[in-house]
Parts: sequence; structure tokens; C-alpha cells
Amino acid sequence: MLATINMYLKWLSIILIPFILFVIYTFFTLHWVYSSGERVGLVQKISQKGFFCKTYEGEQVLVTVPGTQAEKFFFTAKNAVVHAKINASNGKRVRLLYKQHKWIPTSCFGDTEYFVYDVKVLDSQAPNGY
Repeated sequence: MLATINMYLKWLSIILIPFILFVIYTFFTLHWVYSSGERVGLVQKISQKGFFCKTYEGEQVLVTVPGTQAEKFFFTAKNAVVHAKINASNGKRVRLLYKQHKWIPTSCFGDTEYFVYDVKVLDSQAPNGY
């Protein structure tokens, strides 16, 4: 009887310890901010993606000088409120405020490491968006 209990505890620890370590690692990567900043440009696309874990994935076109090659900024919006703000600013220059989270173990939390948490619509007459 005691040998059976020890065998179950052994198998439980083999499964449970890696799972707990994975949860701690995931929690750390999602709450530790590597960098934060903002990007100014036009949001070109945003859509909800994922089979099980639905996230809002988008891309913003950053144009520094007219006539130059545009750079794309790929981002993830965590919630529907930010997604609604982005949709409301369709066709306007916006400032996306983001936090970068490195080494997230799965794409279930987002396809990118840049998570947008706020959106500011910019006056189109202001130079450089400020």
C-alpha cells in the first residue's frame, strides 16, 4: 500500500513540478515589462485571431518622411476596449502606447511581443504627430 502511494506521489511530482515552473515562468514574462514606448502612424489592419485564445493582432504603418519606404509595426491589443479605440480612429494618425514583453512561451497570449494598452488620436495638422 505504501509503495503504491509513493509511486503516485512520484508521478504526481514528475507532472506537477514542470507545470508549476511553466506557470511561474509564464506569469513572469507577462508581468515583467522589457520596454515601453509609443509609435505614431496609421493603423493599416487589426483583426481577431486564434482558434482557442482569441487576441487582437494588428499592424501600423510608420512613415517618417513622405516618399520613403514605410516601416510596419506589428502589435497585439489585449482587450476589446483598446480594439474599439483603434477601430474608432480608423483612417487617422494615431499614437499607440505599448509595453514589450520578451520570451512569452506561447502565442496564446498574442502573436507579437508588443502589447498596446492605449491609443491617442493625433491632430493631422501637428508636425510629427506631437
